[in-house]
Amino acid sequence: VMAAERLQFHEMGLDDRLLKAVADLGWSQPTLIQEKAIPLALEGKDLLARARTGSGKTAAYAIPIIQRILASKQSVREQDVRALILVPTKELGQQVQTMMRQLTSFCSRDVRVADISGKADVSTQRPILMEKPDVVVGTPSRVLAHLNAQNLALHSSLEMLVVDEADLVFSFGFESDLKNLLCHLPKIYQSFLMSATFNEDVQALKQLLLHNPVTLKLQGSQLPDSSQLQQYTIKCEEEDKFLLIYTLLKLQLVQGKTLLFVAAVDRSYRLKLFLEQFAIPACVLNSELPVQSRCHIISQFNQGFYDIIIATDEQSLVEPAASSSGKAKDKEYGISRGVDFQNVSNVINFDFPTSVDSYIHRVGRTARADNPGTALSFISHTELDALAEVEEALGGGDSAALKPYEFKMEEIEGFRYRCRDAMRAVTKQAVKEARLKEIKQELLNSEKLKMYFEDNPRDLQLLRHDKDLHPAVIKPHMKNIPDYLSMYSTHTSLCPWQRNVRGRNPLKSFQYKRTGNKKARGGKS
Repeated sequence: VMAAERLQFHEMGLDDRLLKAVADLGWSQPTLIQEKAIPLALEGKDLLARARTGSGKTAAYAIPIIQRILASKQSVREQDVRALILVPTKELGQQVQTMMRQLTSFCSRDVRVADISGKADVSTQRPILMEKPDVVVGTPSRVLAHLNAQNLALHSSLEMLVVDEADLVFSFGFESDLKNLLCHLPKIYQSFLMSATFNEDVQALKQLLLHNPVTLKLQGSQLPDSSQLQQYTIKCEEEDKFLLIYTLLKLQLVQGKTLLFVAAVDRSYRLKLFLEQFAIPACVLNSELPVQSRCHIISQFNQGFYDIIIATDEQSLVEPAASSSGKAKDKEYGISRGVDFQNVSNVINFDFPTSVDSYIHRVGRTARADNPGTALSFISHTELDALAEVEEALGGGDSAALKPYEFKMEEIEGFRYRCRDAMRAVTKQAVKEARLKEIKQELLNSEKLKMYFEDNPRDLQLLRHDKDLHPAVIKPHMKNIPDYLSMYSTHTSLCPWQRNVRGRNPLKSFQYKRTGNKKARGGKS
């Protein structure tokens, strides 16, 4: 659709204060889901929308909620909770609250928002709810706890309900909480279900919550096309995975912010310690770290403090209360969903995900909004079946979505002995110690964070999360590349990445000259 034909924010009949906030956020025009969903929501329709993370779906429900509350305040009504937004994780709760705050920046007196998804005790959150904020954001278990404690009453006042990342709300074990919560709601209210996938759980929720909904299955709701997102695979076994990641990062063939996904917490520390041997700093992100640290790592990554995060794709961002539920949970979910990583240039699947959904959500972290991005998956022989499943699921159109990455492994054979040296240094004991050390460090950080940054929000950069853990023995010579290995000329046979349609590709052709060494290091993007 040409920009001229598209519905603009100012044509939606929105309050001036809301339009001003939208302009302040720098949104010149609505995303596809916003353009379709906002007018329907303002008409009072129930919505079931499939939209990928990064499509602007939070604002697609937040704008109509704020608009309806502002309109209703023109007639004198008593202060009450009008909207409830249910999210699967604390981190997502924080992000929704931030978005609501930005959108209500010119009408914050009229639309008050409370996020109760955090770790704070139910009793300490009571005073916030006693003021009856217009919008409450929380996880199902936390909202239910407040309803049971009578800190929150919704049966007479609620007008709008949102379930964000609806497919996750069930897989995180919130099913019974959600059903119990529904008993506390009025007979009639408007509902929005937002989900990246329409699985059976979402269909069940649809039956429970929606009345004659409009279903929006937007084009491109899975992953962007190849002009924006380039997806590659390379077949390599265990040792070659380490050799390849070392050379890609050390020779700066991978440029820009990179998310490295591994299959287990131990592997994330193993990879971090391995990269430490070559003076390549990286942060580890997993479910063992306290929630404050996780949020802080992500916000620092977004601000450009680190270039590499090693993430474990498992239930990393789950409310602890969820784990008591009897329903078996999909271990695959976690870091790759519901967390807002910004400006990620590359996603590297060091270990291939075990489901199509998980692949989509991992890779969906790059090429967001209109930015280009690259995904590279390392495939061992045990992962070929999972790859075939993903290729089949994404195989729409003429050409295959995932292309083989024609990397000449023999060109980097000279690096193998250094790689083996580093792998030997990273023993099981070293990994175990690193894991314990990191958790202790982050628990301390977490407490420091909480107390200190409440008073000094500007000092966030003091606390870094990519410090060396090295219980593994570090050999100083490993961080430099010897002359005989830096003799590679500027030929491109090593790295076949095509120049991106949209300009410089984050994974550039192999150009490694000793003379350019300092410059290359200094000019990291």
